[in-house]
Amino acid sequence: MASSVAEKLAGVRVADGDGWSSVAPNLRKNLGVLSSEEIELAKMLLHEGQKHLFDHWPEPGVDDGRKKSFFDQVARLNSSYPGGLVSYIQNAKRLLADSKAGKNPYDGFTPSVPSGEVLKFGDDNFIMLEEVGVREARKAAFVLVAGGLGERLGYKGIKLSLPVETTTGRCFIQHYIESILALQEASSRQAQGQCKAEIPLVIMTSDDTHSPTVDLLESNNYFGMKSTQVTLLKQEKVACLDDNDARFAFDPNDKYKLQTKPHGHGDVHALLYSSGILEIWRTAGIKWVLFFQDTNGLLFKAIPASLGVSATKGYHVNSLAVLRKAKEAIGGITKLTHTDGRTMVINVEYNQLDPLLRATGHPDGDVNCDTGFSPFPGNINQLILELEPYFEELSKTRGAISEFVNPKYKDSTKTSFKSSTRLECMMQDYPKTLSPSARVGFTVMDTWLAYSPVKNNPEDAAKVPKGNPYHSATSGEMAIYRANSLILKKAGIQMADPITDVFNGQEVEVWPRITWSPKWALTFSDVKRKVEAGCSVSQISTLVINGQNVFLDSLSLDGTLIVNAIDEAEVKVTGSVQNKGWVLEHIDYKDTSIPEKTRIRGFRIQKIEQLELKYTEPGNFCFKS
Repeated sequence: MASSVAEKLAGVRVADGDGWSSVAPNLRKNLGVLSSEEIELAKMLLHEGQKHLFDHWPEPGVDDGRKKSFFDQVARLNSSYPGGLVSYIQNAKRLLADSKAGKNPYDGFTPSVPSGEVLKFGDDNFIMLEEVGVREARKAAFVLVAGGLGERLGYKGIKLSLPVETTTGRCFIQHYIESILALQEASSRQAQGQCKAEIPLVIMTSDDTHSPTVDLLESNNYFGMKSTQVTLLKQEKVACLDDNDARFAFDPNDKYKLQTKPHGHGDVHALLYSSGILEIWRTAGIKWVLFFQDTNGLLFKAIPASLGVSATKGYHVNSLAVLRKAKEAIGGITKLTHTDGRTMVINVEYNQLDPLLRATGHPDGDVNCDTGFSPFPGNINQLILELEPYFEELSKTRGAISEFVNPKYKDSTKTSFKSSTRLECMMQDYPKTLSPSARVGFTVMDTWLAYSPVKNNPEDAAKVPKGNPYHSATSGEMAIYRANSLILKKAGIQMADPITDVFNGQEVEVWPRITWSPKWALTFSDVKRKVEAGCSVSQISTLVINGQNVFLDSLSLDGTLIVNAIDEAEVKVTGSVQNKGWVLEHIDYKDTSIPEKTRIRGFRIQKIEQLELKYTEPGNFCFKS
């Protein structure tokens, strides 16, 4: 026993050769318990002002396993942050000092309107760009940022499992995968004679969403995509900060564990770099990386033309955007020019854009121009990056993205926090580090075509001032029907006007419930090719098209029609279809007898009567009612 104690003491003296642990006597007693790697982490923590983490440590032999698990967590946090915890702590101290001093991150910058493309749905230029985008898609990779649960929506599951719309029940991840597969097939058809492309999909998950996302994909056979095309990258959290000295906060329930919180979706860049995926894509000839978020069911209607803009304009960075009203609660894409000559094109939050304009010679701030909209387009957090310059930039930064901190102070002295804070970063802030020579632009789409995210619960959505977007499950579903109805109307179908109704306290337009699988129509040209003159759809109607080669010719629909056809079946639907159809029944979101995914919409579909056509054999078919 004596020799064992002596050996441990000798080990302590070796580990503490220069007396570095003397400031933390309780740690010093335990050095003999720790591995050399753990001792190096302990040195780093003490050097960065984290002595308090060891003040409660008992004698060796007590809680040794928990002490080791503490360093397991520290090692994970150290390896997952670009530059390690030293960089995290130093960045935190700088940003917390700036916050306490009230430093404006835009000091010295003058805002101006950046250059970009404003597209008009359905015109010749739009159709041309969609064709270019489909051709480029075989050289694209998609990155889905999906780290959040649906709690803010009033839904306990992962947001990717929510239905985009309840007519078919197709969930968000299914819709996204089927859209990518449809792009893959259409792009390969254009590239005749070349090998068929497989478009890769990366999904960034979190501790909260990783396992449920894996379960959702595996239980549905990846919704038709090869499992080898899908890669999941799990985002680690970052340490919480207790004070302006960036001292780490303990987990409230465990003194051997640091409190952690999400770092933000900006982590996706570091994960792509550190995983080696970008290098693999370069070798495979990938040219474009498209980033998107988890609950915008309209997005893929905008992807082909936006990708076409990137290709024709040679943009290194292309931010997808929508028209925004001045002072609308959505960030504006802005060119910033510093007094030292630096320039960047980035998203500026709406509550920062207006005062920034007022402070730089625009006394009225953010105002609408003669188009009726602000000249600063609304950022929707969807990016298209050219891979080669993206990889070169990340080789310098290792994917580190400009961060911010938002502490909630107890009082005006700003010396203590109400609760712990942490550093955060956003995916769309990637352009902040780019050189002025980088080609950064934007593509503006009609909001009805490109943007209707699902992020607010019914109570919060009902409080939104009339005329502003609800961004709820109710409005998100209705936006799908509206977009599809307007697209068919533009293609020549006589479409009934919508009615107005109120669900969960939200007044919305109710258009005919029209949905189609992505392979039926990816582009407006696809729609025009498959819709002949003389078709009409009443307001009470529901139309579901599942099949690549379904054609509508002089169809008069007043009720519900469902067409299911294999790809090898060419089906022409004509004549008059009339039945009692499907109706929307009002429900109360507080009614817990109804599943969450339904009641957060404020309605459910009563399927009274429908005509369902099924074509399971190859051939040419014509249905005439």
